[in-house]
Amino acid sequence: MWTTIAIVAVIILYIVAVYNGLVARRVQAREAWATIDTQLKRRYDLIPNLVNAVKGAAKHEKGTLESVIAARGQAMSASGVADKSVAENQLTGALKHIFALSESYPALRANENFLELQQELTDTETKIQAARQFYNTVVMSLNTQIQQFPSSIVASLFKFVPEKFFELDEEEKAAVKKAPKVEF
Repeated sequence: MWTTIAIVAVIILYIVAVYNGLVARRVQAREAWATIDTQLKRRYDLIPNLVNAVKGAAKHEKGTLESVIAARGQAMSASGVADKSVAENQLTGALKHIFALSESYPALRANENFLELQQELTDTETKIQAARQFYNTVVMSLNTQIQQFPSSIVASLFKFVPEKFFELDEEEKAAVKKAPKVEF
């Protein structure tokens, strides 16, 4: 009888430990997503200022500026990791076009406000990348635990579902895989 009680107690303790581990990873994933969301909001706040700085120097680039504003609006209204990921990749592409304008407009390159905003956005992009990497690491850990036996049994009992990764779009994946050219 004591053996049966001991075995049941060990099983219950195991279930509790696995459940608590899954909960901790899920909370960590949500906190990591909140960090990404904070950096994205900072990015959204900087974009109108960047657009205004470009308006003065590059008056003929209305289409580029409108595409950045539209991409920002879509990114801000996107919900869920998958939709947010797609919208953010589109916004990143639109921002690349604005930064490319500085090559065509010397007045823009000389504009201190534009340069400061460009630096702040670059810094924010770096923080977003780091937050995205951390989020994906946490999600990988959670998803692995959900799928591994025997913790998968506990995960299915308590309806834990895998989280989605915040992924690069195909263009960014190709750029990451491509080695940079170095010329002297």
